[in-house]
Amino acid sequence: MQKILITLFLLSSFANAQVDIELPELGDRVSGAISEAEVELLSEQFLQQVYSQAALIVDPIIQEYSELLLYRLSETSLVDDRDFTVILIDDPSLNAFAAPGGIVGINGGLFLNADNESQFASVLCHELAHLSQRHFQRNVLRSQDRNLASALILVSSIAVAIATNNPGAFIAGPAFLQQQSLRYSRAFEREADRFGFENCVASGYDPKAMGEMFENMAALRRFYGDNIPEFLLTHPISSTRVSDAFNAADQLGDIGGVRNSVNYRLIKGRLEADYEELPINAIRIFENKVNTNRNIQNIYGFSRALSLNGRFEESLIQINQLLDMYPKNLILNTTKIEILRESKKYEEALILVNEQLEISPKNYPLTIEKARVLRGLEKTIAAEEILRDTLLRRNSDPSLWFLLSEIQKDNLNVAGYHQSRAEYFILLGQNERALNELQFALKLSQDNFQTFEIIMTKINNLREKLNKRI
Repeated sequence: MQKILITLFLLSSFANAQVDIELPELGDRVSGAISEAEVELLSEQFLQQVYSQAALIVDPIIQEYSELLLYRLSETSLVDDRDFTVILIDDPSLNAFAAPGGIVGINGGLFLNADNESQFASVLCHELAHLSQRHFQRNVLRSQDRNLASALILVSSIAVAIATNNPGAFIAGPAFLQQQSLRYSRAFEREADRFGFENCVASGYDPKAMGEMFENMAALRRFYGDNIPEFLLTHPISSTRVSDAFNAADQLGDIGGVRNSVNYRLIKGRLEADYEELPINAIRIFENKVNTNRNIQNIYGFSRALSLNGRFEESLIQINQLLDMYPKNLILNTTKIEILRESKKYEEALILVNEQLEISPKNYPLTIEKARVLRGLEKTIAAEEILRDTLLRRNSDPSLWFLLSEIQKDNLNVAGYHQSRAEYFILLGQNERALNELQFALKLSQDNFQTFEIIMTKINNLREKLNKRI
């Protein structure tokens, strides 16, 4: 089935990179249009909608890569607050979006459709520009209706559209919201293209990357034939836009720049294997690719395909060949640990993960792998301690709370299980379910005064929230 492309801010037009646009200053009319507290509320609701309704990529390797790249790109951007939340949407269609509060969403399909890291980075730079230029706030400022409730409706409808891959959820919103969004989007897109281009170049990437990405999008539009998605109809990738992007690059001359990286090739190969509808077909496809072109992306994809089909020994052979070339690569070493764990070689996996954590302490994918290895060894108390430490740094990740609850269930820590499930449901905005979990935990914590008080405080806070909604 063809996928609908939906985005908060679809790349739509490119302007001359030499044009200067002044950013609004703090305390001006833009800042007054929507307060920081309101932005926080909008961000919270948006995340709850996406977390509760969207299919997400729960893969620490891909998550870590995406976060590190975004933070590196942000260093040369105009974004002041670099406290980002990166959401990976499990959808093979090309899409990325930015939302209030530093939320950046990436579809798995962006990796599939960006030929190299420079093209991928050009899209992220565009989304960072939407945040730095405060386009959502400026849209609210220009709107006839600046009511917070209207903004919440807009954010909620966009989140549902992204989560369900259904533009109707957005299009069906109030008419004035549609008009304001469409009326000002083109001007904002020109700004985002311009500032995104400058950021991409400043980050050391090939200036031609943005134009190449536009060409990929134009080719995708042609692929849809007569069934062109709504957003590609209203925001066409014109030949002028493509040529403007390349002209901006030509003005800089031959300055070179990064085209690709080993890690991007690995992530792309991983997702190419994951998105094959039938895992058994992935083996045949990647075997042919490796025979035709034995590069790191194809070898890694072949290893992933073998692993997905339970052929772990053959998968390890491919990974070990890559490790001979890149022995210090964290993605490859983490993948080897992952394959060892999935093949139930827990002791061997534990030795390797401990060696890697000595080199890269607190590394996110490695710590999650260690927790899973320890769970396989039935050392659930140690696994729980690792996850609790990780949650000190990533306590807004629902997948971590869910994993912790499962390990606590294995460990017969029933009160802890209910508390962790409550945290999971809170992040999904399902406060009634969270309240039920906390009430179970409360009954099991009568003999622990400190834990009892913590749970009681959480219950009271949730009841207050629920009462405000009535």
